[in-house]
Amino acid sequence: MATPARFPDAYPSDGGGANLADILERVLDKGIVIAGDIRINLLDIELLTIKLRLIVASIDKAKEMGIDWWEDDPALSTGARRRELARENDELKARIAAMESARAAEPEAAEPEAVAAKKQRAVTDE
Repeated sequence: MATPARFPDAYPSDGGGANLADILERVLDKGIVIAGDIRINLLDIELLTIKLRLIVASIDKAKEMGIDWWEDDPALSTGARRRELARENDELKARIAAMESARAAEPEAAEPEAVAAKKQRAVTDE
């Protein structure tokens, strides 16, 4: 009976994982940019353009390159979410103050029609 020939191991255990880890560390440390454009034209009329940009880097390297969009995105940053809520709160307070000052300046115009009609009936009844 013949024994089957043995194939080489697809994942050698001689430190191949360490090499992958070294490569990943180097890519994150240095950063890598992949860029490409897809254009669809019909009879020299541009129908669709897709611009793809992919940056793979560590957060520290991205900040060095001036990329920090995640710090201002409320979905990704609690600080950005707090700033957005504070800005919205300030806007609402300003609107309420403006409405209150407008009402204080014209008290008769700010009354509901039902109250004004009731006052009118009371004056005519007298």
